Amino acid sequence: MTPPPGWYRDPSAPHLERWWDGTTWTDHRRAPQAPVPPASSPFGRQPPVPGQPVPGHPALGHPAPGQPLPGAVVPAGPGGPRRANAVALTVAGAVLLGAIGTGAFVLGRDDGGDAGADGGGTRAATAPATATSAPPVTPPTSAPPSSSPPSADDPAVVVDQLNGITLPLPDGWIRPQEAADPDLVMSTDGTYDCPGDPGLCRHGRVFSRTATSTDATTPKALAESDIATVADEAYDEDRLGRRPFGGLVSHRVVGSGQIAVAGRAGYYVRWRVTTEKGPGGYVQSLAFPSSVGTGAPVLVRFVFDAGPDGPPLSVMDRITRGIRPVGDAGTGGGVGSSIGPSS
Repeated sequence: MTPPPGWYRDPSAPHLERWWDGTTWTDHRRAPQAPVPPASSPFGRQPPVPGQPVPGHPALGHPAPGQPLPGAVVPAGPGGPRRANAVALTVAGAVLLGAIGTGAFVLGRDDGGDAGADGGGTRAATAPATATSAPPVTPPTSAPPSSSPPSADDPAVVVDQLNGITLPLPDGWIRPQEAADPDLVMSTDGTYDCPGDPGLCRHGRVFSRTATSTDATTPKALAESDIATVADEAYDEDRLGRRPFGGLVSHRVVGSGQIAVAGRAGYYVRWRVTTEKGPGGYVQSLAFPSSVGTGAPVLVRFVFDAGPDGPPLSVMDRITRGIRPVGDAGTGGGVGSSIGPSS
């Protein structure tokens, strides 16, 4: 029988309105948007004050509307004033606003219907409450997360419609702002001068492409044959014939294994590469079957600089685990070998 969610007078600050979510009070407050409604809400009762009895339930220790409050002094005859022990908000009744007298709020009522003077010469004024309609309900600012599938407009994901997948976009990463490489789906924000041939480099990049013109028939074979291409193009010689890191010196395998990607069995290989100039980096090739189009395998390539300026490998793992099929917000990961950073 609790009221539905909405804005009501704040029990701890009557001059404000507070959001009641249907179960409990939230931390959202606002100034009244319309004349404050009487204590009796349009739903028949006001949300309970935490730690106090439920209004209108005598069995729970609170009088019904119109009955005297416990401890109140009721005059013997008409014309006598009544002084409440505390400021009371009466439910399902008119709000009586007392005049300020001798530094305290006085709630006064004349049983005969006229305001009178008490023995101390202080006049207790009453103001009739004006019935108003409830103000429009405004939802809290912190809405619950949506369970709808990610879309191209979602700032938290990058959508690769061609291969039918979405990838989570980490904080500080951006979508490609130019079409220099059609396979690039995201990169770290900002550039720096490459330590080798002149040019601008980025500390982290992720590519997504359809695997074509390959004899590999399994994700494992595809990832193992693709990783060398990833390393060469990222840290040896790029597509324009430049050597931004002075060339590739050596590599070692720091991780490989089976993993479920977008609900399908995939395989990854990760290398740590050493370059002629600069701190080197990490490259990873991730292969898995596509669920759209011709079903050709998908390759997701990762290029992370090493050193203090490079992205942590945990970001590479998080992106890998967060790959989803387009239109499916809940599928991903699944049963498969786990991956973890290695140094």
